Amino acid sequence: MSKSAPEAQQSLESFGYKQELKRSMSTLDLVVYGLVFMVPIAPWAIFGVVYNAASGMVPLVYITGVVAMIFTALAYAQMSKAFPIAGSVFSYVGRGIHPTVGFFAGWAILLDYLLVPTLLYVFAASSMAGIFPDVPQWIWAVAFVIINTVINVLGIGSIKLANRVMLGIQLLFVVIFVVIAMVALSSGAIPGAEFSIAPVWDAEKVNPALIATALSIAVLSFLGFDGISTMAEESTGDRKSGGRAMIIALLVVAVLFVTQTWFASALAAGTIAFSDDDVNNAFFLLVAQAAGSGWATAFLAVNVVAVGIANAVAAQAATSRLLYSMSRDRRLPAFLSKVNARQVPLAAILSVSAISLVLVLFFVGQIAVISSLVNFGALLGFLLLHVSVAVYYLGKKKSKNYLLHLVVPVIGFLIIGYVLLNADITAKVGGILWLVVGGVVYAVFARRNGGATGPLPEHATATAGEGGGEVAS
Repeated sequence: MSKSAPEAQQSLESFGYKQELKRSMSTLDLVVYGLVFMVPIAPWAIFGVVYNAASGMVPLVYITGVVAMIFTALAYAQMSKAFPIAGSVFSYVGRGIHPTVGFFAGWAILLDYLLVPTLLYVFAASSMAGIFPDVPQWIWAVAFVIINTVINVLGIGSIKLANRVMLGIQLLFVVIFVVIAMVALSSGAIPGAEFSIAPVWDAEKVNPALIATALSIAVLSFLGFDGISTMAEESTGDRKSGGRAMIIALLVVAVLFVTQTWFASALAAGTIAFSDDDVNNAFFLLVAQAAGSGWATAFLAVNVVAVGIANAVAAQAATSRLLYSMSRDRRLPAFLSKVNARQVPLAAILSVSAISLVLVLFFVGQIAVISSLVNFGALLGFLLLHVSVAVYYLGKKKSKNYLLHLVVPVIGFLIIGYVLLNADITAKVGGILWLVVGGVVYAVFARRNGGATGPLPEHATATAGEGGGEVAS
């Protein structure tokens, strides 16, 4: 059931904030936003890499992923219900544990959010170079930055429209691929290709090492659903709408991932492993074999648009809302919390664009390095999120729901902790350096704020639960 604007505004004001962003995102809009952020066709680009790592059982990887990530989604749902504000883990951990811990949770995931647009631009530019080899990659990257900045500056309405159009295109091509695969499998277009249960489970190949590898790949494949939490102050739904949207989006995209990779694995016709020359374009090579090079080029173009525009628009929107929230609480420069007449955090949006422009020119061609840093930020933020659920609900609210408030966060913490421990050494070193920089930033703003560690003095630290509650100063 939707909440009226005055009720939503009153809920936000109970946390000490004014309603500045435009409330126009329904629960369906949030689901669409989350799907676009996760990219329903994401397996296309990494199919060959995952296929080789998982001994051909790519669908198993994504099934493992949704089981692993559902615990983090449930943790987000619990904290977004308690604190329906735009700061995501910055707000959840800050209010659930302590403002200082909240800053470092926000700072950690900021590494993810700031670098995700850059990663997407670099990846899209690299793909465009495959279609137009004579055009420098940096030109494509700059073009994508400009397009996405315009969409974000135009306001939440343009973001909603872009999300719907881009999601529609992706879903259409998912259907086209399934039809192509079914026709190819039934006609014998690819010798030896057949649909079987083997891509989901092959007892002779499954072992602890493979499952561990699958877990690491799978968890990282679903990053993005958490971006829904940054839209809390633009949602028209009740306290539970954000969490509901996260879980729905996660489950829907999992079905799409499994379906596509199952058919693609069938088309691989028992391939043991893709060669180094083919591994990065394995999916598109399979489409070419099944339906011709024309369709393969069309799929590649849609993949570029999905990553370079659709996904990047969502990522830029989420990043700007996180900057807005941290600035509003005086943890970052004040100008980042300025909202324009279109009710969007204009300065934060332009700042993300400027940072992306600098980073894409520096990181063009270095996808692996950016990916590792993105993963570290997200995983550390998730770890602290799970801790905040237990501390807030069991410690502060005295909850007796031990399943949601103890078992779920403990399992989620162990899963994310395992993946983080096994992260690339570059990610760990880069992540630690980022936290050191965060420590300096925190000290500077704490001193500027007279030693205050929480929100602005006029911002109340709410202890509101599901239906609101008392507000402490």
